[in-house]
Amino acid sequence: MIAIDGSQGEGGGQILRTALSLSALLTVPVTIENIRANRPKSGLRPQHLTAVKALQEICGAEVEGLAAGSRRIVFRPGRVKPGPYFFDVGTAGAVTLIVQALLLPLALAAGPSRIILRGGTHVPWSPPYHYLSEVYLPTVALMGIQTDLRLKKWGWYPKGGGEVEIAIQPTSRLMPLVLDQPWEPDQVQVRCATSNLPGHIRERERGRIQEMLETRKIEAVYDLEEGPAVGQGNLVFITARKGPVASGFSALGAKGKPAEQVAEEAAQAFLDFLDSGAAVDGHLGDQLLPYLALAPGRSTLLVQGVSSHLRTNLWVINQFLPERLILKDLQGLGKITTTSPLQSCPTAGQAPRAGSG
Repeated sequence: MIAIDGSQGEGGGQILRTALSLSALLTVPVTIENIRANRPKSGLRPQHLTAVKALQEICGAEVEGLAAGSRRIVFRPGRVKPGPYFFDVGTAGAVTLIVQALLLPLALAAGPSRIILRGGTHVPWSPPYHYLSEVYLPTVALMGIQTDLRLKKWGWYPKGGGEVEIAIQPTSRLMPLVLDQPWEPDQVQVRCATSNLPGHIRERERGRIQEMLETRKIEAVYDLEEGPAVGQGNLVFITARKGPVASGFSALGAKGKPAEQVAEEAAQAFLDFLDSGAAVDGHLGDQLLPYLALAPGRSTLLVQGVSSHLRTNLWVINQFLPERLILKDLQGLGKITTTSPLQSCPTAGQAPRAGSG
């Protein structure tokens, strides 16, 4: 039984998702105390409850403390079972975070899976659907994980109602990943999307982003899109690519927030990344950590910034695979490397074997 203190570091829901995902994959029981202790409303919220229930279902886990507001759970996993699943958050809670929690154990299971999730697809404090489709999933595909992700309906805060479907093919081996050199994109795509809002919002956002990118002589392809949804919402999403490598930058609209401000937030985040000298944007670096830890061989990432979120996620992973991930702070950049190479990639229900290097 591994004991995890949920108040460690950043103290948010990512501790819960990472710990339970690894617990399910490696069939290692875990106790998590002080869940989301550093949040204004601590304990399990609907989104987190759905994530726990989803992980419980895919591995037949015995769970103690599974209730709204619970600050402690005990999770005793069984073997991961691939197959069809459906999960409904019931609110605008982020389905993208649940996808991330489920993907690794199901990708290393014995057969294919297909999951339908209902809830928020483009909501604050979580990666939007397009981050998964344009950045996250293409990057883990470089490590051997094959998926097919589809957006059936957009879900904005506060109404939710979005729907995502993902097919996951099994893999028996993760490949190491080395992204340790800064790069300039050879393709930039800008998506300005709204649901049930006037079209001039998208036009104003495109105009402002064009102004900002032209000052740096950056050319982009612009897509203006109306997303089918039950609620209202606005997204600007910028994807920067160089071959198979991508990073993404987004901003969400809000009541009283000018379209130009939404555009500026996304564009400035993109330009800051280009100026940082990093190979991986900060969010992606954080999200790739579990994959790096489980891939045999040596991986290296040069990440934009060293956030508390990244440090905390690394700490959780190292509770399951001690000292597997090493972080060096290089004056605003984080260099993440794997050590003590694994002899084999685990399948679901099997702990990886440590090698001597």
